[in-house]
Amino acid sequence: MTDPRPVALRWDGRALRVLDQTALPAAERWLTLTGAADTAAAIRRLSVRGAPLIGIVAAYGLALEVAAQPGLGALERGWEELRAARPTAVNLAWAVDRVRDACLAAGPATIAGVARGTAQAIHAEEDAASAAIAAAGAERLAGARRFLTICNTGALAAGGEGTALAVIREAHRRADGGVHVLACETRPLLQGARLTVWELERAGIPHALVADGAAAGLIARGEVDAVLAGCDRVSADGAVANKVGTYGLALAAAAAGIPFVVAGPTSTVDLGTPTGADIAIEERDGDEVRAVLGTPVTLAGTPVRNPAFDVTPPALVTALVTERGIAEPVDAAAVAALKA
Repeated sequence: MTDPRPVALRWDGRALRVLDQTALPAAERWLTLTGAADTAAAIRRLSVRGAPLIGIVAAYGLALEVAAQPGLGALERGWEELRAARPTAVNLAWAVDRVRDACLAAGPATIAGVARGTAQAIHAEEDAASAAIAAAGAERLAGARRFLTICNTGALAAGGEGTALAVIREAHRRADGGVHVLACETRPLLQGARLTVWELERAGIPHALVADGAAAGLIARGEVDAVLAGCDRVSADGAVANKVGTYGLALAAAAAGIPFVVAGPTSTVDLGTPTGADIAIEERDGDEVRAVLGTPVTLAGTPVRNPAFDVTPPALVTALVTERGIAEPVDAAAVAALKA
């Protein structure tokens, strides 16, 4: 077994290198990012993905931009470009807003140092949040041994060991005999098949890959103790936007009477978005669906709907696990308390 925890980014105080997640698992290819434009491009094409990791990398991208071109003009241009890279994951806007606000408060003379320090603080906080989420989630789900998860929520998607997958890792460490994971393939880009399985294999955690359409049936057959998902945005009422297919898993979990637990840092909670209906859902290029394992098939001209996310209403979320505690039940008051 190789290193059980993948490293998604490397920062030495001056340069940022990120693992190109579009190349995994076939190759471990590293990209060097230099500023706002190439960082935004890497986020858009999913070389960098996962809401918390997007926020960390975007913060560094803005810091690199103002280091290369000191001044408020570069700050504003870089902030605008990065903020627009992807619309659904709130961590992106949260992180670059925080870097920009710190720079504006400090003034032009110290802008580069302030931007760098703020980005490094965000990175450290997200790493610490991951560890707290893992411990709280494993405690909440003590006794569960068979988990189902969707997309990728590990070290490739967040600080530390991740969010939902960090909970699974911690549960595996605590459980006598370990745990077993069913990983949804996660169409159309197979983040579960390509990335979650890769992380589970490295960690030595028993698992099986599941076609997305088979997950609900396996839950109904009693093969799952709990469903664990991450989140890209949580609205003020507790609705959860996550990788498309999550809503269906929540419905299946409710029908089977098993927990549907969402794990994420409080940087993903957006009190400025009142309800799930107010969350902007990114629709991606139809060619992602018109291809099978990256190979185009004869569907040219076929209309495609390709939403990258769906929204699970709070009534279907058993618990929201964060570094500041667990919201259970999930409602507006509990979500607000997490941000207080």
